[in-house]
Amino acid sequence: MADDKRIETKDAETKSVETKDAPAATTETRSEQSPDRGSNDRGGFRGRRDRPIRNYSRGPIQWAVCNVYSSKNDTIITITDLSGAETISKGTGGMIVKSAREEGKPYAAMQATIKAVQEAKERGITGLHIRIRAPGGHGTKTPGAGAQAVVRTVARQGVRVGKIEDVTPVPTDTTKRPGGRRGRRV
Repeated sequence: MADDKRIETKDAETKSVETKDAPAATTETRSEQSPDRGSNDRGGFRGRRDRPIRNYSRGPIQWAVCNVYSSKNDTIITITDLSGAETISKGTGGMIVKSAREEGKPYAAMQATIKAVQEAKERGITGLHIRIRAPGGHGTKTPGAGAQAVVRTVARQGVRVGKIEDVTPVPTDTTKRPGGRRGRRV
């Protein structure tokens, strides 16, 4: 093994490895292996090197709380200061779309989040803690479709995301559910 020496030479395009017994073997770079991968201009796979760098602001982070209420019918986003006393900005799915059935959809939640976060950034907010709430109580304990869209959109707006927590009110033992003994008759 001592006389079996490896010589590696790196070029801009190829990497060749020579041994004493075998001739030089060349390996292609990632962009040459398959033409549809690794470059943005062809619309193919975006590698790690092609990702844009997040443009976070320098200096101390100014934190706020993004309260998200997401039900089946609507998504309400309220951005407040850390104590919750002062409302910085707000947006709902109903402010974005015209039809009532579209208010709870992810698209409406995404557009409302963009509006609310842009307004908060103008007021100097650079970081957000997200608190997600479903109807809870007698209603459903799982958030609606807009909640996930809100989290993704906040992360893409160039704002730091701190804690993400679920603050749905879940009763330990509840009062009687509405509807009576025979249930809701439709």
